[in-house]
Amino acid sequence: MSFKKIFIFIALSMAIGFFGCAKEKVEAPKQKRITKNLIPPKTEIMGTNFLIEVSDLEVITIEDITSKEIVETPNLRGRIKITNKSKDMMDIQAITVEFFDEAGKTIDFDSGEKIAKATLYSTVIKPEGATEGSLDVTIPRKAIKGKALAKMEINLVYIPSPLNRETVTFPEKVE
Repeated sequence: MSFKKIFIFIALSMAIGFFGCAKEKVEAPKQKRITKNLIPPKTEIMGTNFLIEVSDLEVITIEDITSKEIVETPNLRGRIKITNKSKDMMDIQAITVEFFDEAGKTIDFDSGEKIAKATLYSTVIKPEGATEGSLDVTIPRKAIKGKALAKMEINLVYIPSPLNRETVTFPEKVE
């Protein structure tokens, strides 16, 4: 008789466990990731001491599926290649990015947005040498939301013989 009780107890425990776990709901995702390419996708600009090539530029946003609102600060990602065109060694420190509208005014970040406008480097480039890396910064929601982005300014912070800083401006649009 005790065998029957043990067997019934085990069978009931398994049935309760099986049917109790089977009722869990799986929710549909509430957000989606959207990738938009910048036009032009590849640009190259010659500075006084360097050549910068920027390619594969894309903006990545996370939007709420129902409201279509951007819920996180968008990211700008791409590839960057810097070629030293001077006769001296060039110590690359960082690359910073600023965003401008059609009127030439800076597009600022709203409060609460994550701000990461620089990509740090620590590399030395010999004359006629080059270095490649990735560009990963945040971009203000306003630049994406109303397609206000007209141009992007990349500041290359480097140390040649004396300390120097140059700015290069790229025309860009979000499509």
